[in-house]
Amino acid sequence: MSAASKSREVFKIRDFRLILAARVTSSLALPMLMVAVGWHVYDLTRDPLHLGFVGLTLFAPQIVLTLFAGHVADIVDRRLILMVSFSILSLCAVVLCAFTLLDLRDVTPIFGVLLIYSCANCFLRPAITSLVPLVVPKEQLPSAVAWNSSTLQMAGTVGPAVGGVLYGFGPQVVYGTSAVLMASAAAFFLSRLSRRPPLVLADSAVVERLLAGVKFVWRRPMLLGAISLDLFAVLLGGATALLPVYARDILQVGPWGLGLLRSAPAVGGVTCGLWLAHHSIKRHAGRIMFLCVAGFGLGTIVFGLSRFWPLSLLALASMGACDMVSVYVRQNLVQLNTPDEMRGRVSAVTMIFIGASNELGEFESGVTASWFGTVPAVVIGGIGTLVVVAVWSTLFRSLRRVDRMEFPQ
Repeated sequence: MSAASKSREVFKIRDFRLILAARVTSSLALPMLMVAVGWHVYDLTRDPLHLGFVGLTLFAPQIVLTLFAGHVADIVDRRLILMVSFSILSLCAVVLCAFTLLDLRDVTPIFGVLLIYSCANCFLRPAITSLVPLVVPKEQLPSAVAWNSSTLQMAGTVGPAVGGVLYGFGPQVVYGTSAVLMASAAAFFLSRLSRRPPLVLADSAVVERLLAGVKFVWRRPMLLGAISLDLFAVLLGGATALLPVYARDILQVGPWGLGLLRSAPAVGGVTCGLWLAHHSIKRHAGRIMFLCVAGFGLGTIVFGLSRFWPLSLLALASMGACDMVSVYVRQNLVQLNTPDEMRGRVSAVTMIFIGASNELGEFESGVTASWFGTVPAVVIGGIGTLVVVAVWSTLFRSLRRVDRMEFPQ
């Protein structure tokens, strides 16, 4: 059997197909919503610091709720968690749509809705992330991870572009479309997926259960290094929050251009992900991960300095491709080295790190842009990513030496 045919074997699993289809639907909606929120907030304030506050608002609930959400994902039917979470996300989009129809000029209520949105997302992430390993055999997990990541990136490519085009008809169109898509994902996902009982955990104190995922990762330097590398690298190199500033003031390409800028990393990610789905990394996985994170930092610097729109798109696409390799290696290492009864809580720990690298990184970008200016903030962040790679390659040598990913390390 060819490598391509073998990689497609995972699609014979019905539950995997259903999970993937539902995640694609929701992954179209969420980037659309973020494109609209970013442009909407910057259009009302013209202050990059408020774009940073968007990231901070999305990040803050994760500190309080994510560990608890991982615990809930291990003891409650994950379909029920997803049903409630997607319903709340859909309602948030409806409320944002109402704000625009009422021509609300104050951004404070928008931040209030984003806070509720983030709370729902805290419960959604560990529940949906920990489903795939339960329906896919371990030997097919690398292919499933690659197909899952690349397909989501493909949806992420279309979502921002569509969001940018629809924004031309008004933000209420984007918010309304996102609400319908998220509601559809919830209904499709949870009405047809085979019911699976939650895992029964051994009797122990609630606090001990909540911290079990943290202890599990902390005691495994390879996993800790892989997850924290993503945290600090993307935390410093996160230029996504400042894309509305680039689209409006620096590149001057308007909301449709913002949508394409948002889509560019996903274009690189899906291209790389499709290649990984057919050609999994066989050797030197740790070294490749470090090299790609360094490539992410270099791409950030190029994007920050660029005034030529095609070059900016190319830099963002290269960042997406490098990030895809990092995600691929990290997810495989985490899933292959985590027992089934711990997946929800370990996924929750991963989500804290990933959330910090994305949302908190957006806050960092907004603050540094208000201090030093937009372009210096992005360039400094890219340099910081390169510094993190150098330090982590020394601190976590076990991660750098990871060779194969077929079996638990």
